[in-house]
Amino acid sequence: MGSNYYDLTDKTALITGAAGLLGVEHAAALAAVGAKVVLTDINQAALQKAAEKLQNEFDDKQILAYKMDVTALNSIKAVQEQLSANGGVNILINNAAIDPKVKQDNSLLETSRFEHFPLEQWNFQLNVGLTGAFLCSQVFGTAMAQRGTGVILNIASDLSVIAPDQRLYRREGLPEEQQPVKPVTYSVIKTALVGLTRYLATYWADRGVRVNALSPGGVYNNQGEEFVTRLTNLIPMGRMADRDEYRGAIQFLCSDASGYMTGQNIAIDGGRSVW
Repeated sequence: MGSNYYDLTDKTALITGAAGLLGVEHAAALAAVGAKVVLTDINQAALQKAAEKLQNEFDDKQILAYKMDVTALNSIKAVQEQLSANGGVNILINNAAIDPKVKQDNSLLETSRFEHFPLEQWNFQLNVGLTGAFLCSQVFGTAMAQRGTGVILNIASDLSVIAPDQRLYRREGLPEEQQPVKPVTYSVIKTALVGLTRYLATYWADRGVRVNALSPGGVYNNQGEEFVTRLTNLIPMGRMADRDEYRGAIQFLCSDASGYMTGQNIAIDGGRSVW
């Protein structure tokens, strides 16, 4: 192990859901410490835009992009086969998820509530956020275990350790049965990802594969003023995270800097989960 524990030169990191708000930040974090970064997403247009942004910021040879559906085993295997010719994937970040936003219209007022939450949405969101992480870990993680080294990082949420505070989403003048809520799926998926993390961490502990989870808190992204005020009142540090504030944690968890850490869920939420 060299003196620079964070150095990821000659390592290849694959990120799912890489065209999303934090996916791009995860990619930038790893590229900044030398990794070759493979962006994957099902949204081709957004994926291309993210790739171009990062290629302008870093060496364009460091940034690759593949359209990949995390719910389709054949799609994942096709990407794995293309990358295996060049040494395969050393780092996997399971970031893909459906984050159902509580909209300020009537579209989610009833169906977001547990009593009326549609089964098809339950199945769809679990398929992307949880089954997708299982499949990607199965394909890329198995190859890591066969090589005797690798890192898997599951992106969970502060809602993996606390329940959503539904008061954040309340709207004046609506009866209780029409109040919008954060749907059940998000909490279930993010909590389950921590369970998957612990399982794989012990399952592959003797094969050189480390598996951890990162649980970010809320990221400021031009949300409404009322929501931001309500949420920041629940955070000891008194603010939401900036989108780039998880970069250091990503570098730590994916590098030799965390070489003796596995099976852990690291909450970085401004203190919200401990208040």
